[in-house]
Amino acid sequence: MGNGERDADLIRSVDRAVAILDLLAAEGWRSGAEVARELDVHRSTSLRLLATLERHGLVERDQRTAKYRLGGRIVQLASAARGEADLRTAARPVCAALARKLGETVTLDVLDGDEIVPIEQASGSTSVVSVNWLGTRSPAHCTASGKVILAFGPEAVRVRYLKGSMERRTPRTIVDRGELEAQLIAARETGFASTTEELEVGLSAIAAPVRAGGGEVVAALDVSGPAHRLGSVRGADLVASTEDAAEELSRRLGYRRPAGTGVVAKP
Repeated sequence: MGNGERDADLIRSVDRAVAILDLLAAEGWRSGAEVARELDVHRSTSLRLLATLERHGLVERDQRTAKYRLGGRIVQLASAARGEADLRTAARPVCAALARKLGETVTLDVLDGDEIVPIEQASGSTSVVSVNWLGTRSPAHCTASGKVILAFGPEAVRVRYLKGSMERRTPRTIVDRGELEAQLIAARETGFASTTEELEVGLSAIAAPVRAGGGEVVAALDVSGPAHRLGSVRGADLVASTEDAAEELSRRLGYRRPAGTGVVAKP
């Protein structure tokens, strides 16, 4: 079988799996034979597809009736998609306002595995080159957002990341575990993280954590631009504005700073 035929078979299997999910969503419990009739396939084919979907938690089987319905993982996936949509909706005006104020590119970034992925973006008036970061993936250790999320996120995630290998993107990328760990500790103390030409030569960034209602860090608000514009002259203003915007977004997500805690120190 050639690559073209294998690809066609794979696509056909995916189409059938989606059709099964659509059927169970509309009709509820269905047996393998009923699914086969609806899809116009052999019963053995429908049972193989159902077994694969069951293995991934996308459908579940009643042991008594041998019928299938949608599984619990569907709810988890839907919740994740809805949560990201809610996060993006809440972030959009905050990103736009911060981009207007600073004149730089602002992104809302989340951690996916070991990589940072921007899910919302706004560009400021001084962004000479319009870069679309949406959907791009970057190693967490060489982004300001990645450092923030690693610093404030679960310890298990931080420990696992520090044990892994770190890619060197530029001559200034931090690849020493001890140095990165020290930067994460500093980020927790100051409330923000920064990078200078660690992801791309000529690019600098500052990021602050975004918290959900329960206090957990779910994203980072990142301001990026040419290194010569994000230098020490405007550094304090950039940090203060970025942290204020991140706190505003956190409030929109339901987070309230615990009573008695002060504002994190500014540099």
